[in-house]
Amino acid sequence: MLPRLSRLKRSRDFQAVYKRRSSWASPHLVLYVRFRAPREGEASRLGFVISKKIAKRAHDRNRLKRRLREISRLYLLPVSLRPYDALVVARTAAPEVDFAALMAEMTSLATQAGLLRGPQA
Repeated sequence: MLPRLSRLKRSRDFQAVYKRRSSWASPHLVLYVRFRAPREGEASRLGFVISKKIAKRAHDRNRLKRRLREISRLYLLPVSLRPYDALVVARTAAPEVDFAALMAEMTSLATQAGLLRGPQA
């Protein structure tokens, strides 16, 4: 589970990321990032969006969110370079993808976005 300080919870926080964002896409995920100013706090925060169009059953949406949260907790938050707010939006085929493929896409998107050091570092 993500720590409480690392979660985007309010609608206005989600809207702020959508409004002032940069985005990166992969076949199953889209990552929206808004870097935070120093006065906004030091903790990076993440939010996850899986619509009913993507997964009809709540059980499938929740399973995908749990997977994405765990990937974020293990691989993104401990090694992030600077504070940011990010949204991870699932695309149509995302619920059928296995954990390893989701992890590879998330780390690739985070590296492209400048949230992690690249493989050359």
